[in-house]
Amino acid sequence: MYAIVNIAGQQFKVAKDQHLFVHRLQGDEGATVEFDNVLLVENEGKFTVGTPAVNGAKVSAKIVSHLKGDKVIIFHKKRRKGYKKKNGHRQFFTKIQIENISI
Repeated sequence: MYAIVNIAGQQFKVAKDQHLFVHRLQGDEGATVEFDNVLLVENEGKFTVGTPAVNGAKVSAKIVSHLKGDKVIIFHKKRRKGYKKKNGHRQFFTKIQIENISI
């Protein structure tokens, strides 16, 4: 059984006991969150497609940890002008574990 669910503006294919990195979610570590914007559910070869979401379908997950991603370096330069600018960015992520998919 798997489902396609919209989490924080991104679509993910999730299955039970799967670990997933998503954009930072509100909540403490160990808390349970539910996502009700389920777009598709597959159960033993039977597909349920929502228009746009499946009615009554929910995906519950547990927040494992909050962490930061790898550093991305942004470098701007204009040749022969002496213009250089260097920036860095680290995205905040939340690691979740899918506990249950209910229809």
